[in-house]
Amino acid sequence: MRKKLLANIQWRAMRMTAGLSLLLCAVFITLMLLYYGLDPMLLFSSGWFGIPFVVILLLASLSAGLISGYVYGGRLKTRMDTLIEAVLKFENGNFAYRVPPLGDDEIGLAADQLNEMAKRVELQVTSLQKLSNERAEWQDQMKKSVITEERQRLARDLHDAVSQQLFAISMMTSAVLEQVKDADDKIVKRIRMVEHMAGEAQNEMRALLLHLRPVTLEGKGLKEGLIELLKEFKAKQPLDIEWDISDTGVSKGVEDHLFRIVQEALSNVFRHSKATKVTVRLGAKHQKLQLKVIDNGAGFTMDQVKASSYGLHSIKERASEIGGIAEIISVKGKGTQIDVKVPIYQKTKGENDSDSSVTD
Repeated sequence: MRKKLLANIQWRAMRMTAGLSLLLCAVFITLMLLYYGLDPMLLFSSGWFGIPFVVILLLASLSAGLISGYVYGGRLKTRMDTLIEAVLKFENGNFAYRVPPLGDDEIGLAADQLNEMAKRVELQVTSLQKLSNERAEWQDQMKKSVITEERQRLARDLHDAVSQQLFAISMMTSAVLEQVKDADDKIVKRIRMVEHMAGEAQNEMRALLLHLRPVTLEGKGLKEGLIELLKEFKAKQPLDIEWDISDTGVSKGVEDHLFRIVQEALSNVFRHSKATKVTVRLGAKHQKLQLKVIDNGAGFTMDQVKASSYGLHSIKERASEIGGIAEIISVKGKGTQIDVKVPIYQKTKGENDSDSSVTD
């Protein structure tokens, strides 16, 4: 500790100025003695309060040297400490820190150069982080693209193979029933059971194909995508499907979630409700977006909803992710209504109350 203390720049300055003061004092005394031809012993024989003059001069010189060294060294040490503190901060990765102005000499120049270095490193770190984020987003997009392509391939294969075979089974059982009207009731009952199971399997397959459709709108607007979806299933399903859909102008992320909610709701209708009619309404009014999916199916008792009902939980989670709420109202034997409300924080261009209202 003592060695480090003696190596301190302030102590070094004090030793240097003290030595320089003593040297100058000795030179001054020597010159005075030679110039005036004085006897050197006078400096030791005469004095003040019994202290020889030479000792007084040496002590005064030493004190002046130590004081000036202490002051100068202290200022120099303070500037160097600031510089060292900045280096430590940069070493710890705090490149946003900047060294305060330290003057116009070499120390100030070093501080300016450190600031420039920190600025460059900070820009490089920002660029690296940006590249890392872009790479992660690119990988995520690639994964989504692969998943979407695989979903589409599975949907095509199931539609072209399994779905067609189920339809053929249903048609064949209907034809067999026409030919065995006079057969044993047990045989007829079993054939009708096979026909019913084939119909149920077809409904399950249609719901599965609905799930396998792309999660996003693939470049379409929400209105266009929903109408295309509903027309497709109206042509394939023995259901009366009606819709009243207005332009919303919300962000792409909100549109994707709403599109997926409608997919999930229709899937639940096809698989569970046994409905004959489905109505889909979408519009905006008073800075609030409202989506309704209503069916006249079997419904269910609200206090007996299974915790494992993934479809309904998924609808609520998706609504929550875009800042909205999803209310599910169902009466056994009278159908189910899914009501999703999402706040709109910025009014979109072209929106008006007359063409975006949603009736209750």
